[in-house]
Amino acid sequence: MTSTPTYATREDVKAALDFKQSARADRQIDRALHTASRGVDALCRRRFYPEVATRSWDWPNAQRARPWRLWLDENELLSVTEVTTGGDVVPLESVFLEPNAYGPPYNQIQLDTASASSGWIGGDTHQRSITITGLYAGCRNDETTAGATTGALSDAATTVPVDAAASAQVGVGSLLRLDTERVIVTGRRQADTGQTLTADIDAQAKTVLLSVADGAQFAIEETILIDGERCHIVDIAGNSLIVRRAWDGSTLAAHTTGTAVYAPRALAVTRGALGTTAAAHSGAATVHLFTPPSLVHQLSLAEAINVLLQEQAGWFRTATGGSTSREATLTALTALRTQVYDALGRKARLRGV
Repeated sequence: MTSTPTYATREDVKAALDFKQSARADRQIDRALHTASRGVDALCRRRFYPEVATRSWDWPNAQRARPWRLWLDENELLSVTEVTTGGDVVPLESVFLEPNAYGPPYNQIQLDTASASSGWIGGDTHQRSITITGLYAGCRNDETTAGATTGALSDAATTVPVDAAASAQVGVGSLLRLDTERVIVTGRRQADTGQTLTADIDAQAKTVLLSVADGAQFAIEETILIDGERCHIVDIAGNSLIVRRAWDGSTLAAHTTGTAVYAPRALAVTRGALGTTAAAHSGAATVHLFTPPSLVHQLSLAEAINVLLQEQAGWFRTATGGSTSREATLTALTALRTQVYDALGRKARLRGV
């Protein structure tokens, strides 16, 4: 089970490449996404997903910082719950997270020089004498409300049932928050929606209107399963679903009235992820979806697609022009990498004071 999220999802890649659904393809895509996401972290020299952690620093620190300031460097903070120095707890009202003008994230922490805790102090040893517990990330903790759970969860459950809204927005690799617990989606399983077709449909791609008893039970962008065919909902009009047929490499087929409609609303998850604790949740807990910066999402998707296509070509993709072939260039991908680093890369400090 994965311990870190990806910045794009398995479903994003499949939509871009029209990958046929198979366990082999899933593993290949997941591997490419993790490679791409961690590559973006390395490129920008910061991590973009939020994690609750306690980290420590030596005193006096090797940065030769002023006695009331501590540079965090790659350990950028979004918020703080506890600070200690020399074994003593520092009142949070004496803690300044900087730069306050445009953070979070914050790359330094200062002690209020007008307070009793005006400087960092050492304990019995200078090693790890400063500890900071908080939420660490290299970007803002932006979240959207994706939907809600449809059943109560114990602290040991490994499957999260969600509604249509969450099913439409969440993919494998997504980072979700339920109350204070974060979970990482590792798989999606089909669940009965309780709906059936109310009219026959033929096996023609031009037949894109599916009639159901209650269209409000579905969401635009949700993928549904009817017999062995997957359909992607692009619009909803009353009790009619307008879909793209034979989605995800499935086979176009005819279906009869009364056929059950399924959707991937059972999420397999890693519980208590990124420093949080697995807990019980109510039957209608709000599902919060972490959204990385758009450039990070785009580069992760592009890098994953490049890995997949390179693997298929034995890492020698070619472009054909007339009667000649040449190795495909990565000009667009290189330009995107530069754009992401320029916008979001952590730059070196010019003065370590």
